Amino acid sequence: MALSFSLCSGTTVHNRFPSCMKLNGKSYKVSDKVLCSARNGNEKKPLAGIGIGIVAAWVMGLTALDADATRIEYYATVGEPMCELNYVKSGLGYCDYVEGFGDEAPLGELIDIHYTARFADGIVFDSSYKRARPLTMRIGVGKVIRGLDQGILGGEGVPPMRIGGKRKLTIPPLLAYGPEPAGYFSGDCNIPGNATLLYDIKFVGLYSGNRSQ
Repeated sequence: MALSFSLCSGTTVHNRFPSCMKLNGKSYKVSDKVLCSARNGNEKKPLAGIGIGIVAAWVMGLTALDADATRIEYYATVGEPMCELNYVKSGLGYCDYVEGFGDEAPLGELIDIHYTARFADGIVFDSSYKRARPLTMRIGVGKVIRGLDQGILGGEGVPPMRIGGKRKLTIPPLLAYGPEPAGYFSGDCNIPGNATLLYDIKFVGLYSGNRSQ
């Protein structure tokens, strides 16, 4: 984000601020042309004060955005209320801590969910909350791991989720990624083989694009 202003009719000069500022460990680019000189020396101080004030307000705005990102990151790592898991024959564990009020997920349709995914030791490895938007997924046709299909759509002893519902899932390796590592990102493998995965699922709703298909 570059800042450039025409506050006077004099010659534009380079500011005295660095071209790259660090805020909470992150670098931000600052324009090297922020302040301008007036035609006489008496007007330089007010203009310099205005320029400094603008940069300060901009930095405060970045701080607010960073705080919002921090709140999203924090929310994604906070565990939802506990509930007693029910286990079905497939090995999937589930429990509802908020009962849904809307429709069930139709087989093969796109739905929107929020989720936080953890390893068995509680460490978060993925979350839609960190991206500040729900995940759109096609349910019940093998587009996601089997544990999510069964845990959301229902079947084999698991009741279907309804819109607005929140559910915990404990997904054994055979219903997750099995014996092979998975989740490659930038050369790193996020999910080890034979990992049991814990999900907090919120069924947000049916994807609006379904109506146009």
